[in-house]
Amino acid sequence: MSLNKETKDEITKKYRLHDKDTGSADVQIALLTERIEELTEHLKRAPNDIATRLALLKLVAQRRKLLDYLNSTDTRRYQTLITRLNLRK
Repeated sequence: MSLNKETKDEITKKYRLHDKDTGSADVQIALLTERIEELTEHLKRAPNDIATRLALLKLVAQRRKLLDYLNSTDTRRYQTLITRLNLRK
């Protein structure tokens, strides 16, 4: 259920800020968003999976914290990232 290496590499290449960037807030938010989408699809098929629901809530909270950090440090990057990821707000 976790992201495979190819998917992670693809997302990292798409959202990185420079060639050696693997851990910027942009990349972390994009990876969390992909994982959240996977868990959401899983919960549609298995609505009684409580452990997955809790994991999903943790990931959403973590992404929210990173988005708040990015918004407070660089609002322009925040705006472009949420439009690229199709996140509302």
